[in-house]
Amino acid sequence: MRNLILSTAAIALAAAGASPALAQDSEREERRSAGNGRVNVEPYIEVSQIFVAELSPGDDVVTYTQIATGVDASVNGRNSGGSVSVRYEYNIGYGDDALTSDTLSGVARGYTSIVPQVLTVEAGALAARTRVDGNGGATLNALNGEDTESRIYSAYAGPTLSTHAGDVAVAAQYRIGYTRVETPDAIVTAPGADPLDVFDDSVSQRASINLATRPGEPLPVGVGVGAGWAQEDVSNLDQRVRDVYVRGDVTLPVSPNVALVAGVGYEDVEVSARDAVLDTNGNPVIGDDGRLVTDKSQPRRIAFETDGLIWDVGVVWRPSSRTAFEAHYGRRYDSDTYYGSFAWAPNQRSALNVSVYDTISGFGGLLTNSLANLPTEFSATRNALTGDLGGCVAGSEGSQCLTGALGSVRSSVFRSRGIAANYTTQVGRLSTGLGIGYDNRKFIAPEGTVLDAANGVTDEAYYMSWFLSGDLGSRAGFTTNAYMTLLDSGFDNAGEVLAVGASAAYSRSLTDRLAVRAAIALDHIDSEDALEDLTAASGLVGLRYGF
Repeated sequence: MRNLILSTAAIALAAAGASPALAQDSEREERRSAGNGRVNVEPYIEVSQIFVAELSPGDDVVTYTQIATGVDASVNGRNSGGSVSVRYEYNIGYGDDALTSDTLSGVARGYTSIVPQVLTVEAGALAARTRVDGNGGATLNALNGEDTESRIYSAYAGPTLSTHAGDVAVAAQYRIGYTRVETPDAIVTAPGADPLDVFDDSVSQRASINLATRPGEPLPVGVGVGAGWAQEDVSNLDQRVRDVYVRGDVTLPVSPNVALVAGVGYEDVEVSARDAVLDTNGNPVIGDDGRLVTDKSQPRRIAFETDGLIWDVGVVWRPSSRTAFEAHYGRRYDSDTYYGSFAWAPNQRSALNVSVYDTISGFGGLLTNSLANLPTEFSATRNALTGDLGGCVAGSEGSQCLTGALGSVRSSVFRSRGIAANYTTQVGRLSTGLGIGYDNRKFIAPEGTVLDAANGVTDEAYYMSWFLSGDLGSRAGFTTNAYMTLLDSGFDNAGEVLAVGASAAYSRSLTDRLAVRAAIALDHIDSEDALEDLTAASGLVGLRYGF
């Protein structure tokens, strides 16, 4: 019976709103305990000369010098592990209108065992630079400017308990996260519509406890009970998402590798917010930070609430330790719900992960949950020209992308449903990976408030990220990247924004520590809300010194 894909407790975690990847925590713990103590730290400094040529609609050429320092590190031990890629760069422009800027970007995730295989503390963080369009869409690409650039910071931490009381598996978890978006001119306005805030910051929390038995230990079926609580407090207009649930689950084996699962419970979900302060003309007041000012004198208004019975049924299939599949259908949020996952690792060099999700949250809650699902051992992809994060990481547990979570930075709470697929493989000296996905966000806001225009509006995002890298002999290597994001916004006059691009980089070692680098890139943005589309080519030559 141990060949079944998930314990009943893990199924309850996934059904209660956690990502399907969380359902595999116990198996990740087993892999962690087999760590061989590898430590790899690669600090570096870079000096590069970069040019950016606008091909359309204008023909401007910008040249600047970039000085950067960073570190890529990973630890894989018996009781701790993690990975980090962090980079700081300082750009020096030339000419009277040149802008000098600096950027910090990075992604990290790790864990340490307080009590081996029983009590673990995990943490993760993200710092990224994005481009924000007039419809609230955010894209990771090189075409950033003073008026469209956004800085996103996110971090989370919390303990996880996994133990047994006889035949009963006990799993408990608490996680707290913080996310902040920094943008100039933060108000996103659609002509003829009420002004809408760009997300400012939020604190998200999640706690759960589950008790479960495996099929055959001692009953013929696996049984479990669980309870949980989740809350996100968004600073914009005091928006709040609160979710409390309790449920029971049953796992019925139908073969050594297949089981039917079912769960039923009670859930109470509430989304609420306050209105904005209005001036004498009835227009919302904008604060010094460019965001709507919250009217704290008025009571909180309900945007969405539901309580009552929740249920779901599904199938779980695990033919081997390298293949896992689950699919679920049920009722939640007062409507149908679907979720599931598929993980396949045909060998140690390849991995495929697919996830189908359905959740209600704000921008910060979705991003911290995506951070928590990153592998603990990974390599981050970066733009060959700017050094910005590419949105995906690749590791021994498979690849994961944050691109879907970054799809829109509107402040309104939303119901997010979608699918994400990631594949990585290594063939000889070549490594490649592909991430694709679709995200549907239906915004939730109180009627009669300044956010009323957002209530029920749907944004759809499609995204793709690809990389190919490898060695060219013993002293040279190359990296290529390509991306595509398409945001189709349902807001009035917002329309579609398509961002596509590709880059290629070459490096050659002059000594054991010093290497020469060269890179080229082409980026294009096609936006229905802009008067003209933008296409730019860029290039780089520079030196990199590794310590």
